[in-house]
Amino acid sequence: MSVRASVDIQQRVEELVRDFRGGDPLLPMFVLHAEQPEDDVRADRILDDVHRIQLAHGARCAVLNPHDPQIPAEGAGEDDRVRAAALLRRIDSGREWEGTPGLGPTTAYRRYRFRRLRLVHALADAVRAADAEEATRDGVSDPVQRRRDLLDQLAAQHWRPRRVNRRDSVADRSRQAGAGMLAAVLAVLAAVLPLFEAPIALTVACGFLFLLAVLYLVPPGRTPMLLWLRRESRWFLTTTFLLPVTGQQAYEAGLLHPLRSWRAITHRAGDVADSLRAGGDAQLQLHVLALLEDLRDAHRRWSWDLRGFKRLRPPVLFLHRADAGDGGIALLQAISDVRTVRSELDPLLVVASVAARDVPALDRPRTTIRVTTGRTAPLNLSERVAHLHEEWEGALRARQSPSRSGTVPWALPIALTATDLERPAQPVRWCEHASARPSPARVVWSAGVLVVGLALVAGLLVARQLHLDATYCSTGPLTADRDSVLLPGAGEEKQCIGISTGAVSFGARLPKDRRGPVAGGVPWSVPQLEKQIAERNRKVLANSRGHYVTIVYAGPLSADATGSSSPVKGTEELAGLALAQAAVNEDNAPVKLRVLVANGGVDMDEQVRMARLIAAYAARDDTVVGVVGAGRDMKTSGKVAEILGGAGLPVVSGTNSATYLPKEYANWFSLAAPDEWQAQQLGLLVKQLRTEGKPQRALVLSRETKGTGDMYTGEQEKYGGRMLQDRGFTLVPEKPIRYELRDSGGAALRDAVSGFCLPGEVPDVIYFAGRVEDLGNLLRALSEDDDCHRHKIALVMGDDVSKAHFESEGIGRNVTIYHATLADLRDAAPGTEFYRDVARYLPGTGGTQVGYNSPFLASGQTALSHDATRALYEAASRRDRVHSRAATWVNLRDVELGAQATGTVNFKDAPVYGVRTGHAIALWRVRQDPGSGKTESVMLCGRTSGAAKELTVDACRIDKKR
Repeated sequence: MSVRASVDIQQRVEELVRDFRGGDPLLPMFVLHAEQPEDDVRADRILDDVHRIQLAHGARCAVLNPHDPQIPAEGAGEDDRVRAAALLRRIDSGREWEGTPGLGPTTAYRRYRFRRLRLVHALADAVRAADAEEATRDGVSDPVQRRRDLLDQLAAQHWRPRRVNRRDSVADRSRQAGAGMLAAVLAVLAAVLPLFEAPIALTVACGFLFLLAVLYLVPPGRTPMLLWLRRESRWFLTTTFLLPVTGQQAYEAGLLHPLRSWRAITHRAGDVADSLRAGGDAQLQLHVLALLEDLRDAHRRWSWDLRGFKRLRPPVLFLHRADAGDGGIALLQAISDVRTVRSELDPLLVVASVAARDVPALDRPRTTIRVTTGRTAPLNLSERVAHLHEEWEGALRARQSPSRSGTVPWALPIALTATDLERPAQPVRWCEHASARPSPARVVWSAGVLVVGLALVAGLLVARQLHLDATYCSTGPLTADRDSVLLPGAGEEKQCIGISTGAVSFGARLPKDRRGPVAGGVPWSVPQLEKQIAERNRKVLANSRGHYVTIVYAGPLSADATGSSSPVKGTEELAGLALAQAAVNEDNAPVKLRVLVANGGVDMDEQVRMARLIAAYAARDDTVVGVVGAGRDMKTSGKVAEILGGAGLPVVSGTNSATYLPKEYANWFSLAAPDEWQAQQLGLLVKQLRTEGKPQRALVLSRETKGTGDMYTGEQEKYGGRMLQDRGFTLVPEKPIRYELRDSGGAALRDAVSGFCLPGEVPDVIYFAGRVEDLGNLLRALSEDDDCHRHKIALVMGDDVSKAHFESEGIGRNVTIYHATLADLRDAAPGTEFYRDVARYLPGTGGTQVGYNSPFLASGQTALSHDATRALYEAASRRDRVHSRAATWVNLRDVELGAQATGTVNFKDAPVYGVRTGHAIALWRVRQDPGSGKTESVMLCGRTSGAAKELTVDACRIDKKR
């Protein structure tokens, strides 16, 4: 410190800084002056001392010295208010507030930005340039032309001051800012647009380019693009300080009205230019107002970046040797006037020095106001400054009253005696320093934390996206189709389970070698059928709002890589629904049919999860009236019926032959012949294999179902074994022989066959309760075993074998297969349009002869699924009206639908909690033709759905020829 008083002034400043950290204290303008004129130079040194200390403490400081010979005197020879406005040009950049490098630590947070002050400077520069150009022209001044010249000049300046910090080019700075903004927008678009489909991305890009062209060409008055969005423009249009100056009302402007805002900005610029030309206090006060507004905005606490909590020290403006001639006193008066008029607190702390002779010019109060604290006058300067400060704060409100105030109520003059201006007695003295501890906002809300936060958010978003990708079948950016989920399948593969309501394709997730037409000559594939159904669904939603019903197909549409399961069943059943939908919608029915596809996984292992997802979707979509499918009898089939029944959905199954389901669940309707009744009908054939008086062996062979959830095999075991005993065969062994599946997916049947193919113990009849996938291994084992190869064996099977294609199975001469199918397509064919519709609507059948004997229809799965769909649709659209799912459930028990692929579908006699009658069935014999060696398949007998006749032994003679 070069002056003793510097320590006391610094102490008072630090006390204000301490108060500033916790609130908004009243910040005076400290006006220092010596009592004697010869001490003016030493009084001015106090500013240098305090400035140096404030820089060391990290404060933002700006210095104005009108008498510095290195700085050109702008506005020389003009009014002091013009010169005062020119002084502010030296501090309209954030660089001027950073201090001298090396004198102190870097100030906290970012630089100041004086947008409003630079806009006012730009207007002043444009007024000056336009008036100079007008002076060169002859003739009378034209107000319209003058305003046009002003706007042209502003456009040439890009609405920026003519000189920025005396170093940078205005055009370059403007171009850099515009290029930066444009680059940021383009970067955002480049990151976001690839997330959308190509047509949407192209449309957005073209729209953005069109918007840029409009913003560049349309603005009136050659204003810069996006001018109306700038912060300083909004202040320029909305500040009430300008209204008394211009005499105008508030201009209309808005964020969504760019043309109106552009026009308002240009009009206000013209009005403000007129007030600037008029001179007086208004032009200087406008400059000061802009400065204070910029500082207030820079220290706003509740801003998006909490900058007011990070800038803990007020900005300090040091004004050296202010006098009436250089504009310094006019600047102090203008700051006080703006504060008084606006009645708002700003963060600017002013420390000025005034020559002793110019003190009277600063404040000439009409009435002397004295505020007494009740204490005696202090002696030392520190106490005296504190005493004067308290008096100033107490008198401020009264001095703002027009009748009693002076000219500069915000100034705090401090007279310094010769003793105060002596050099300090001690060369080193500790100075007061407010706490430098960073605020929590600076620590929590900072660039580093922002980077860490963004990285954390990005990591969470990526983790969220990975979770969605691993959980759901169809996902987008942080979104997912939650109607279908990914669950573990065989091996490391996952299978998609649930209902497809959007872009999910179950066929696309099948192994590549099974996405095409399946084995056995089936000409269509799951992806083809899904595509056909989706296209018809789009037409229904587009053209038939409120006049359609939705049926859900629930079936096995997955296949594991081991080959132990096949998508044949799901493919054939799905074809039945696609065919029924096409026939209904193309026939111009008043009520259209929408079909949704649901997948229960490999062998329907995940059908409970599928049922829950169907029920959840049905709760959101009232058009869903029922479910078709669930055609595999599993331990969870009852749970599926219960879940769907709880959602009010009836289930019409074409191929599930469970005996117990219609007995236990009122919402279960089935077209398939029950396992118990099937076994009784197969007994008509087994009875003919029995030779009375001769002991004959039989056994039941089935797959091990432990841990699989398979119920079909268990029911076939029970009813098949009971039927063999009823027909007089001796079961050896009494319990079923069970074989297991290898890890590779194949059936381990050789060990089972070698166990019962013993000399003298070869069975005459084998009831095979296994799955069709295992039939090939069994036939090979029976043909290759020495003992069984020499013995005639009858292999009796249930309806699951109807999916087999015997031409490729290699039936030995010693084996004759007797099996049941769930439909007698031959007898029902003359009375139905089913085969005509197949040729018309199903893919891959064009140009081929389609009939009941077509290999891809022989199993009856497509026919049964078609008829189940037509029956459910009939109940939901009775009398050509759309019915609710509850009404559909009731209407199902009144359905009698003739001329179907399997005959007449009749639920009228179906008892609640009981098994109905009238099922379709066909009994077949398959063997190797002794003459040609080819596989011969003959339907021995059968009956269509709804037929009243019962099958008899005479009608089902096993010695029938082709």
